[in-house]
Amino acid sequence: MNKLSKILIIEDEPQIRKVIRSNFTDQGVKVLESYLGEEGIRIHASDPVELIILDIGLPDISGIEVARRIREWSAVPIIILSASGQERDKIDALDAGADDYLTKPFSMAELQARIRAVTRRLGSSGIEQTFYKFGNIEVDVQSYKVIKAGVEVHLTPKEFAFLLILLKNINKIVTQKFIINSLWGANHEKDTHYLRIIMKNLRSKLEEDPTRPKFLITELGVGYRFVE
Repeated sequence: MNKLSKILIIEDEPQIRKVIRSNFTDQGVKVLESYLGEEGIRIHASDPVELIILDIGLPDISGIEVARRIREWSAVPIIILSASGQERDKIDALDAGADDYLTKPFSMAELQARIRAVTRRLGSSGIEQTFYKFGNIEVDVQSYKVIKAGVEVHLTPKEFAFLLILLKNINKIVTQKFIINSLWGANHEKDTHYLRIIMKNLRSKLEEDPTRPKFLITELGVGYRFVE
């Protein structure tokens, strides 16, 4: 527990968020919060955390769907909370990529014990990378800074989140659908022109020759890839 510095709670019950938040802030841990699944995904994409505590019954989308989408590009430990103790729900949550499942009501002592077990099991692989360097560019995730040849480059929140998704999947194709869902939600799946605009901006800011990109590659008809 004392190794954690930042966590995310995705839970629609204010009282539960309050109890968990108080417990972690007392230990000096920064706590980010959301009561919506879509927002929670976007928070972690733009400001990565070291642990996600995720309710299964959210107002917009299922916590299982949140876990599935996050797990496509992040190894962050995820602990599911649910009022349901049904075996099927537990199996679905674990199949979606959750690391553990806790049934409500629960004690903070039990939650802490589950977190310790998960972080021990995952070891360093459960800690998000917070610094990247490629060519003359450095990306500091925690301070939200991009430096090119010693000069800070301003990226919009969406540009930074897009870049971070690609960096977390270096040399792998990331589909247009996945990126759109992560940045705007499923209702925007047809708005692929948003991605083209952001990619054009990223290349103009980061590539030496935007017309012949070295790092930010388009896989036609599929998505994008960051080539190391």
